Amino acid sequence: MANKAIVGEKVGMTQVWDDEQRVVPVTVVKVAPCRIVQIKRPETDGYSALQVTFGHRDARKLNSPITGHYDKAGVDPGQRLVELRLDDVSEYQVGEEISVDVLAKGELIDVTAVSKGKGFAGVMKRHNFAGQRASHGAHRVHRMPGAVGACATPARVFKGKKMAGRMGAEKVTTLNLTVVDSDAERGLLLVKGSVPGPRGGLVLIRDAVKAGN
Repeated sequence: MANKAIVGEKVGMTQVWDDEQRVVPVTVVKVAPCRIVQIKRPETDGYSALQVTFGHRDARKLNSPITGHYDKAGVDPGQRLVELRLDDVSEYQVGEEISVDVLAKGELIDVTAVSKGKGFAGVMKRHNFAGQRASHGAHRVHRMPGAVGACATPARVFKGKKMAGRMGAEKVTTLNLTVVDSDAERGLLLVKGSVPGPRGGLVLIRDAVKAGN
């Protein structure tokens, strides 16, 4: 599990130049300071995590349970509550702020987000099927999956069979991305390469758990 984590918002992609004047494609992530609302520990909750919020929201638009949750922590209401799973939470306190400077330039990170939804897609686009033959005798079956089950036994299609359906809009984690720059003044994080999700999507960032592998 991770030792440090942060939550941000995907802004989009651009490019920068390194010390050797080579172009580096980067994803810009806006990271607002996160306020700790609750600390979860193994002895009380069964796992260790930080429940944080970011941004600001009008308290009048919240229901009573959420308002009470913020009041108990003494934290101003934020846009939403997010959990950051960490190995050790003993050094954190409720009300403390976590900013983008917890991640340094050159550090390896894992990024988790919900991928872009692509709607209903066939098996060739969704699962990279090769399709059927384009020769004589193949009539309007070129992009179809072919047989999907057996006959009398078991007389059904097994769960998990790769078929046409909704594509995307799934939780995706990209491992071992590199932090190109961490701008604490503007609250921006530049990550080398692409990051899952659309512009404006929520992004969870943690230090890489498989960095040494």
